[in-house]
Amino acid sequence: MELSVLNKNGQETGRKVTLNEAIFGIEPNDHVIYLDVKQYMANQRQGNAKSKERSEMSGSTRKLGRQKGGGGARHGDINSPLLRGGGRVFGPKPRDYSFKLNKKVKDLARKSALSYKAQENAIVVVEDFSMDAPKTKEFITIVKNLKADGKKLLLVMANTNKNVYLSARNLQRAEVLEANKVNTYKVLNADVLVLTENSLETINGILG
Repeated sequence: MELSVLNKNGQETGRKVTLNEAIFGIEPNDHVIYLDVKQYMANQRQGNAKSKERSEMSGSTRKLGRQKGGGGARHGDINSPLLRGGGRVFGPKPRDYSFKLNKKVKDLARKSALSYKAQENAIVVVEDFSMDAPKTKEFITIVKNLKADGKKLLLVMANTNKNVYLSARNLQRAEVLEANKVNTYKVLNADVLVLTENSLETINGILG
């Protein structure tokens, strides 16, 4: 698949790039995409939920009533889970939700996500550019020139460009990412995937 290389003004530069079929032209595997996205979402969880159990409650341990003959369930003290304000039975505890995925599974998931974007013609290749200062208005102009305004945009650059990152940080529907940090969730969550020429080479080096 060949794509024309655009400049940041949205004009064709006369150059073309060929997308690697081994990365952008495979048959997408939905199951590995599910696994990779599930792992990404699980890794975002803090796992801080905590409720107090009976032994952790503050309150008297005096036995409220006799063991038998009361006509109801037996309970020892005021911290009983049977009573309002008592401890919780099997409540949540702080835990780590992350889990392991094999590297080959993650690579296949990323290739599948990129192939979906290629099938949807949702990939734009631009020549490498930088910004002299963080200017959100200038970044918005670039997005409009690439005909991606009103869409979720993921701009992938080869290296960290602080001014470009800061210019896009306040925009709700735009995100700037380094090529070596591209993941399945970010790719699928974007409506338009904008790749710089050098970032495309980096992706080819990582997944090719």
